[in-house]
Amino acid sequence: MKAEAKADAAGAPAGSKKKMIIMGAAAVLLIGGAGGGWMMMKPKGEHAPAEHKAEKVEPPEYLQVESFTVNLQPEGEPQYLQVAMTLQVQGAKEAEMIKVNMPLVRNRILLILSGKKASEISTVEGKTALAKEIVTAVRVPFVAKGEPQKVDDVLFTAFIIQ
Repeated sequence: MKAEAKADAAGAPAGSKKKMIIMGAAAVLLIGGAGGGWMMMKPKGEHAPAEHKAEKVEPPEYLQVESFTVNLQPEGEPQYLQVAMTLQVQGAKEAEMIKVNMPLVRNRILLILSGKKASEISTVEGKTALAKEIVTAVRVPFVAKGEPQKVDDVLFTAFIIQ
């Protein structure tokens, strides 16, 4: 008799643990189902702005910029930089605007490049910083109070320091 009582007492907690796990799992499924149902029942209008913006984004255009050869700032022996790059812009309209103003773009880039030292741009971090600086310069509006150009990136296609 005593052995049966001990077995019943030991068996009761295991059964109640199983019940708690099953009830917890059921609660999680119920909450997940309610959340999923709410998402399905939500009006479509709430999703439209994000989808609408995605439709307006044009694929990027890539503009090759004629290569530059510039003298770098002296750090002992004279050094020069020969670099070629491509601009990544947002769409054909931006590409055309930059093409029309390419002499201004080249001037801005030339002024940046000629002000650099070889030690500043010889590392990956230096090249990355240079690319960001060029993007910032090319984004400056071509006319007073105009819209900035939508330039996303500068991609170096050749980079030689001698």
